[in-house]
Amino acid sequence: RQKIRAGSPCRSACPARTARPRRLAQSPGMTVHGALLSSVLACAAITSPMISHVRPGREFHARAACAMASTGVPGGPPQDVNKLIEEGRTVFREALDIVNEVGIETTFRRTLVGQQALVKTALELARELPPTSLPPPGTQPDAFVRSYLEALPPELAPRTLRKLFERLGATYIKLGQFIASSPTLFPAEYVLEFQKCLDQSPVVSFDVIREIVESDLGRPLSAVYASVDPKPLASASVAQVHAAKLKTGEDVVIKVQKPGTRDVLQADLGFLSVASKVIQFVAPSLARLSLAGIVTDLRTTMLGELDFRQEAQNLVDFDLFLQQAGLTDVVTCPRPFKEYSSEKVLTMTRLYGVPLTDIEAIRGVTDNPEQTLINALNTWSLSVVASPFFHADVHAGNLLVLKDGRVGFLDFGIVGRIPEAIWDSVQSLGNGLVMQDWRMVAQAMVRMGATSETVDVDQLAMDIEDLARSFETIDPTLVASSGPDGEVRAAVVVDNEEVTRLALEIAQVAERAGVKLPREFGLLIKQALYFDQYTKALAPGLD
Repeated sequence: RQKIRAGSPCRSACPARTARPRRLAQSPGMTVHGALLSSVLACAAITSPMISHVRPGREFHARAACAMASTGVPGGPPQDVNKLIEEGRTVFREALDIVNEVGIETTFRRTLVGQQALVKTALELARELPPTSLPPPGTQPDAFVRSYLEALPPELAPRTLRKLFERLGATYIKLGQFIASSPTLFPAEYVLEFQKCLDQSPVVSFDVIREIVESDLGRPLSAVYASVDPKPLASASVAQVHAAKLKTGEDVVIKVQKPGTRDVLQADLGFLSVASKVIQFVAPSLARLSLAGIVTDLRTTMLGELDFRQEAQNLVDFDLFLQQAGLTDVVTCPRPFKEYSSEKVLTMTRLYGVPLTDIEAIRGVTDNPEQTLINALNTWSLSVVASPFFHADVHAGNLLVLKDGRVGFLDFGIVGRIPEAIWDSVQSLGNGLVMQDWRMVAQAMVRMGATSETVDVDQLAMDIEDLARSFETIDPTLVASSGPDGEVRAAVVVDNEEVTRLALEIAQVAERAGVKLPREFGLLIKQALYFDQYTKALAPGLD
C-alpha cells in the first residue's frame, strides 16, 4: 500500500498519471448488466486476462487519498473530496431514477434473468477451463493467476461473453450486433466472435400478435387486412414479421414489436448506463474511453429504434431520395402504409425477388446482371452523399433483384449518418481512393479520427497501400447447387466474417498509426467492402 503525505504530488496514484487506456471493451465485464456488476467483473476476470489490468478499488482508494491530500486553503475543506462526494451522489441519483423509470417489478425480473444467465454461463465456463495444480511454494498469487489467465485460449473470453449476451436476451443481442458492426471501436476478437451472435427468440403466438396490432392501431384486424398468415415469416428478439394482404388488395408484411420489449430494453440499458458511470467513478482513468457517453448514445439509439414510425420515415425519406435522383426505374424500397402503422406496428409493401448473389436467378429476370449490380452500387454510393442517411446493412439478404429487374433495398432498421465534423474528410477519402492517392487517404483518415499524438502520414499511406493491394487477392466463393428440378444453379457466397476481418484490418492500420476512427467510418467501409465482393463476382471486369 502506498503512503501519501499531505501536499505530495501523488504521481503514481492520481488518475492524471495513469497509463493510456486500451481499446474500448477490452474488458468484457464493463458491458454487462449493471445490477450484477460485481459478479460479472469477477466472471470476466476469470474469462479474460485483459480485465486483470483494471483494478477499480485500488484506483478509487488512490483517488480518494489524493483528494484528501489536496486542500484549496490551508485548514479549509478539501475541495476534491467535495467533488468526489458530489459525483457519487449524482451516480446514485441516476441509479434511483432508472429504477423509478422502469419499475421495481421489471428491475427485479431482469436481475433474476441476469443471475440465471450468469450462473449457466459460469457453469459452462467451469467445464471449459483447463485444470491447474497448486502453485509452487513462494509463488506470488498475483503472478500465478496472471500466468494461468495468459495461458487460456484467446477465443475463450469473447465466446463466453457472446453466450452470456445470448442468454440475457434482446438488449444484449442488439448490443452484440452493435459490437459486431463496430470494427473501429472494439477489439478484433470480440468483433469477429459477435458475428455469430444468434438472435434466437421464441415465436409469439398469433393471438398475442393480433392483440398488439389491434390495440396499437385502435381497430380490429379484419378492418385493415383481408388476411394475415398466422405463421411468421421471421421472428427475432424485438419483432415478429407476418405476411398479409390489405383489404385494398396489396400484398404486405406486418412487423410487430413483441410484448414487453420496451420494458426490458429500458431496464437493461438503464442499468448499463449507470454501470458505465459507476466504473468511471471508481476508475477515473477509464473516462478517456468515453464509455458512459457511448452507452448513453447507444441507449438513445436503441430506444429510438423501438418506435417503428422512425423506420417508416426512413423508408419515406429513402424513396424521396430515389425520386429526386431519378432512380425509381432501377431501384426501389418497401412503401410504408402510415395509416396502418404505429409505434409497435409497421405495415409495408412486400417485395418479391431473388438475392443479389443468386447469379442464375438474376439472369432469369435481367439479361445484364452487371448493370443491375452497378445500379445498386451507384444508388448506395449516392445515398452517402445526397441522402440524410445510408443503408448500413447491405448483406445479400437485404438486396433483392425484383421480377422487373429493379433492385430492392430492404430493412432500414440500421442506417448510418455522416456527422458534419467528418464530412469533408469522407469526401477527401473517397477522392483519394478513386485516384489511388494513398497519402490523400491517410490525411483524410487522420482528420476524421481522434488522435493525441503526431501521426506519420507517409508511413500510414504506405500501410494503406499495402492493405489495398492485399484486398485485390481476396475473391468471393462461387457455389453450385442442385435445385428440386435437378437444375444446377450458381450463387455467390460472400463470407460476412471475411468482410469484417477486412474492416478490422483497416481500423488496426489506423490505430497502429495512433488514429482512432469513428464508428460511422466502420459502418461505411464495411458496406463498401460488401459491394467490393459483389462486384468481383458479378462484374469482374468492372473498374
